[in-house]
Amino acid sequence: MALLLVGLVIGCGVGAAYSRARRGWKDYKTIKNTVPGARRTAWLLTRAVTTKIGVIALLLIGAVAYAASGPDHDRAEPAPTPSATHSARAGR
Repeated sequence: MALLLVGLVIGCGVGAAYSRARRGWKDYKTIKNTVPGARRTAWLLTRAVTTKIGVIALLLIGAVAYAASGPDHDRAEPAPTPSATHSARAGR
């Protein structure tokens, strides 16, 4: 009877380890098959973000170049001469 119990305990331990190993290999194969698709998607998203950043950087550089090429201030037109008000003329 004792030999049967020892065999049962050893068999349960070995069976549990075997089932864990099978599940591990099954999970590994599943993930291994999904990795190429996930890698392709990650590179596609990275390329999209890089393109957006590049376009925004070019727009910012263009805006800075446009601002730098223009004059620093508007040209001053001749100042208007002061004109006499109506009340000043009436007093003469």
